Amino acid sequence: MKSPRTKGRASATGVDAEIPELREGQSIELLKELHILTREGRLNQDSRRKLKQVYHLFQFIEPLLKAQSADGHAPTLADHGAGKSYLGFILYDLYFKSLGRGHIYGIETRVDLVEKSRALAERLGFERMSFLNLSVAESVDARDMPEQIDIVTALHACDTATDDAIAFGLQKRARAMVIVPCCQAEVAACLRQGKALQLARTPLAELWRHPLHTRELGSQITNVLRCLHLEASGYQVTVTELVGWEHSMKNELIIACYNGQKKRSAAERLKAILAEFGLAQALAHRFGVDTE
Repeated sequence: MKSPRTKGRASATGVDAEIPELREGQSIELLKELHILTREGRLNQDSRRKLKQVYHLFQFIEPLLKAQSADGHAPTLADHGAGKSYLGFILYDLYFKSLGRGHIYGIETRVDLVEKSRALAERLGFERMSFLNLSVAESVDARDMPEQIDIVTALHACDTATDDAIAFGLQKRARAMVIVPCCQAEVAACLRQGKALQLARTPLAELWRHPLHTRELGSQITNVLRCLHLEASGYQVTVTELVGWEHSMKNELIIACYNGQKKRSAAERLKAILAEFGLAQALAHRFGVDTE
């Protein structure tokens, strides 16, 4: 006896009839463009893992979108360092398309990727997607961006681009931010510059005496500072892991939701950490700290 078909797997679409993972209404063409489905509409082991990763990330963002869609509001989302706009397309396909309102903005510096994303959105009929050839910092004052953005995402925006995305979210009064940091080099560079002085000043400098430890500690400190900065700015912060995100070692996920409660203790600890690690002069401005 044949098993019943799974939703979204009709053979007329050219999709393999044994793909129970696909959700109702997903764009088959999009999944092929993202190489989640093969050109023949099949799902191999590698692409099945990719699809699992997509759903894993979506489960963190979907509740935020639902909260911003209440009472008929049209949610806005800015995706920084968008690349091929993988995340933006998936979010539109799984949520914005059926919602029937809202807008996604993809911010990317590589003009060829922006043009390809625009062409794909037009081909798929994803009308409420815009792609801007700008840096994260430039997008803050861009005329094509609204004054307020509900949700900010930044997946693997390199080094200080992640901090620019957070600054963007603060200026745009974002209700939520979803950040996966990447390549945090700035703090490590600062630690290296003052290493000899710090070794003489405090035994804590042993934590970054060796080059490998400098890089690792720099990454850790950077993300701690970011979380404190967000808490001091009125956000409730959760730090978790993107389980199964095998294509990158940078799996730390920072989710910040605005609650308006600016934590004085977070601001004080942020300032203290900058001072303790000799980072205040170089980085205080980035995290809004007054060193006077």
